[in-house]
This record gives sequence, structure tokens and C-alpha cells, in this order.
Amino acid sequence: MGIQVGQCAPGFTMQGVVGEKFEDFSLDNYRGKWVVLFFYPLDFTFICPTEITEFSKRDSDFKALKAQVLGVSIDSVFSHKAWMKDLGKLNYPLLSDITKEVSRKYGVLLEDKGISLRGTFIIDPEGKIKYQLVHDLGIGRSVEEILRVLNALQTGELCPVEWKPGKKTLGKG
Repeated sequence: MGIQVGQCAPGFTMQGVVGEKFEDFSLDNYRGKWVVLFFYPLDFTFICPTEITEFSKRDSDFKALKAQVLGVSIDSVFSHKAWMKDLGKLNYPLLSDITKEVSRKYGVLLEDKGISLRGTFIIDPEGKIKYQLVHDLGIGRSVEEILRVLNALQTGELCPVEWKPGKKTLGKG
């Protein structure tokens, strides 16, 4: 059985691209902050750029919630950097899981294809997984829903179906 909500998020250090530079990124560097970690199959594909650019457009919304977005695929940092010439400037880093180790730890690696499913994980400031969603390669995720869930988690209260920020919660659980 893979990782589950409530467990400690598997640690990692991966090289990534931010702007024009390569840097090392470690989950430990984000202790005390919310992290939205999302895995996508490959650079230079059809659905992935729609997700990657939407996360970038909404980055200020994540930052307002004191959350850091990190995108991950099995591509090299060189592939990421080349792809960013097509995508344009991103407001968060793209990380390279070229060894596939991190995708495997998070349970999103399709071993037979050598790529990751579309997995999304929200990790709290203490390093615990509070949300995970993994789905098929052919369907883009909803950044709006990820923001809604992050807002709900940050209330620390019970949130009913279709809850949205500013709406009434059900109180403490």
C-alpha cells in the first residue's frame, strides 16, 4: 500500500528550474509552509501545459494562502528549461524526478510506461499529507478545486460539500 492522507510526506531533494536557473529543492526547506506538490506525465504534451500555466496564473492565490506550488515530472531539468521557452515564465519551479524515485515514493509512477500519473498532494506545515488526488493521464486537474481544498484545510474546521471560502463551516470536528 502506498502513502495515505495523514502520513508524513516522503522527503525529497530534486534539481529544478526556476526562471533561467537550476537549483536544488528539498521538501525540508518548506517546513512551516503549505506545499502543493503536483506530478504530471511529461513535458511537451497536450494537457500538461494547460495545467502548468494555470498553476502559474493562480500562483498569487497560493502565495496568499502561504503555500508553495512545486511541479514534478520525470523529465530532465534541460527538458524543463527548453519547454519553458514555449510556456513562458512560470511563477513556481518545475522539478526533475529523472530517477523516478520520488514518483515511486508518492505512488504515482506508472512502472510499465515510465511516467507519472497526474497526482496532486497538499502537504501541511508539519509535513503531513492532508490531501491527495491521483487520476488518469487524459484528464487535466482543477486548480480551482485545489485552491478550494487548501482553503478548507486551513480553516481547521469541518467543511460541508461544495463549501467555498466565506461560507459557513460546520465548526470544529
